[in-house]
Amino acid sequence: MYYCKFHSPLGEMVATSDGENLTGLYFSQQKYFDSKILLNYIQQEDLNIFKKLKRYLNDYFSGKIVDNSNILIKLNGTEYQKMVWEILSHIPYGKTMSYKQIADIISKKTNKKPSARAVGRAVGHNPISIIVPCHRVISASGDLTGYAGGIDKKIALLKIEKILK
Repeated sequence: MYYCKFHSPLGEMVATSDGENLTGLYFSQQKYFDSKILLNYIQQEDLNIFKKLKRYLNDYFSGKIVDNSNILIKLNGTEYQKMVWEILSHIPYGKTMSYKQIADIISKKTNKKPSARAVGRAVGHNPISIIVPCHRVISASGDLTGYAGGIDKKIALLKIEKILK
């Protein structure tokens, strides 16, 4: 396992990879990011996946609408989390979705109605920030709710995408 660091306008980010796939993208002080895992990873800034990621992030933070389809990702989590993260992956740039809308999609797929709170827990544990856009998830009332990277970063990301002014 490998990692690299990226200096973004919102602070330092850490990316992890299995050598081919992006397995994590975190803000350094983000909730649920265990910086101790880096003790067991090899710092390798020049992996192809990290080069692609850095180009993507530079474009993203400069306000360009970017396509992340050339960044291979591997999500590690429970089946439920992966289902939620798959839905997040389809929220278009510049758009939002509510926790309730995600719960409704899951309900249609599984015939089980999860709570918006259960969806929120899965969203909060998303290991690949920005690429899997958990920052685009809001409450049903339109309020901005939690973000593992910090609500200030969520607001900044939504402003980059011109969702907020």
